Amino acid sequence: MRVVVLGAGLIGVSSAWYLAADGHEVTVIDRQPDAALETSFANGGQISTSHAEPWANPGAPWQALKWLGREDSPLLWRLRADAAQWAWGLRFLAECRPARTRANMVAILRLALHSRERLGALRRELGFEYDHLTRGILHYYTDAREFERALPQAELMRRYGCERMPKSAAECLEIEPALKDSTVPIVGGTYTAADESGDARKFAQALARRCAEKGVTFRYGQAIEALTASAGGIDGVRLAGGATVAADAYVVALGSYSPLLLKPLGLTLPVYPAKGYSATIPLDADAPAPTVSLTDDGHKIVFSRLGPRLRVAGTAEFAGYDTSVNAARCAAIVRRVGAIFPRLAQGDGIEYWAGLRPATPGNVPQVGRAKMVDKLYLNTGHGTLGWTMACGSGSLLADLVAGRSPEIDPAPYAIA
Repeated sequence: MRVVVLGAGLIGVSSAWYLAADGHEVTVIDRQPDAALETSFANGGQISTSHAEPWANPGAPWQALKWLGREDSPLLWRLRADAAQWAWGLRFLAECRPARTRANMVAILRLALHSRERLGALRRELGFEYDHLTRGILHYYTDAREFERALPQAELMRRYGCERMPKSAAECLEIEPALKDSTVPIVGGTYTAADESGDARKFAQALARRCAEKGVTFRYGQAIEALTASAGGIDGVRLAGGATVAADAYVVALGSYSPLLLKPLGLTLPVYPAKGYSATIPLDADAPAPTVSLTDDGHKIVFSRLGPRLRVAGTAEFAGYDTSVNAARCAAIVRRVGAIFPRLAQGDGIEYWAGLRPATPGNVPQVGRAKMVDKLYLNTGHGTLGWTMACGSGSLLADLVAGRSPEIDPAPYAIA
């Protein structure tokens, strides 16, 4: 078939790869001049099956209230006259029930594990470099209550195949010696040895080049204006300037912008942008920086060593489609770096970035066919786990387009 993929981020490029592997004639359209220049540009760098607990959990509403109004808080909800924001917020509260939290975590974990396996196979097949490290991910805690709360979640994840193992404070320091300098005592942690890290943008751009070698057409620098539809389903994609691209199937992989494209078709997608921040710190050869990817659950930030750089990323700001970089939130990230790694020099070379992550209320992505509109498929809503789920989501989508039975149950990700 002729398949058009809308969006050249991690999710779109991964979708294109697996669709092309099935022999489809694939075209990828994106407004940027290259792949992975928006949400995938400077994310946290983690492939983290161990981060499967959704934001929507029983403790989340109280935590959000505690942080309300704090400009530097890990989660910042900017109240707006935005019906989509309020509708998403109400659905988020509904997903905070214990039964929903557990079901969502299992769905996230299954797709994440499948994706990690697909990524490993792809790396062995293609052999390209993207500053990846296979040294696991250590979740460390500086609050004893948060550590105790994490242990049942880790045990549940182990039940479903993620070996997230409890570690004492001393064991955490053995796994990552750079933590010994922390001015805040480490009280314990959990370690998932099979998790990974790497530069998502480098990966996506390298994979896009391999896609092009397989015959995938990339139409960069072309803004998408609308999907045109009739009783027979989607007829084409109208681009800025008036040109229309027609195909046999259309995949929407536009991240946070997916709902805006679908709304004129009468489709309401439960995806809302959650702005995340990152700081990329250049490192000297002997810098006392971590080499194991770390998650600071209390402050909702992650650390990943990407070659001669340290990527520190996280927090969530619900402020619509605003992509501006807030200095106070960047400063909060840098302060935490200084507290955990006080000997790490922080000069003028730090690069700050903010990007919109497409979040569903329960953090479970939407992957599959839109049943009410013929020829339309979605692959979006991955929130903070786009890098973690990219290859698995692309593989799952290709299975569904081909009519094959996927390796994992597609039901939890089906389009309502």
